[in-house]
Amino acid sequence: QVQLVESGGGLVQPGGSLRLSCAASGSIFSTVAMGWYRQAPGKQRELVARITSGGNTNYADSVKGRFTISRDNTKNTVYLQMNSLKPEDTAVYYCNILRFDYNNLWGQGTQVTVSS
Repeated sequence: QVQLVESGGGLVQPGGSLRLSCAASGSIFSTVAMGWYRQAPGKQRELVARITSGGNTNYADSVKGRFTISRDNTKNTVYLQMNSLKPEDTAVYYCNILRFDYNNLWGQGTQVTVSS
């Protein structure tokens, strides 16, 4: 059974950086696309970055140029490097397997708070 465990969140000042990690159990990791989502209070969950099994990446306009998604298939882990953080980046961040049969599989998320 696949499980997702996010980590690396915290409190950071505007302009700061954080690196999030998502460790996935199971044997499918290297064969699937992965995504990072975020959900701010009172808002819908949104996809901010995705990476295919081959390493191609896409970003939401709101984070383009500031966030970088990467993966290490030897560690079954996907990362989100977040630079130049803004208060509007404050949210709970989740990773997800971008395949229809895993749409409802979520980890506990990791809180990112950007505040001075």
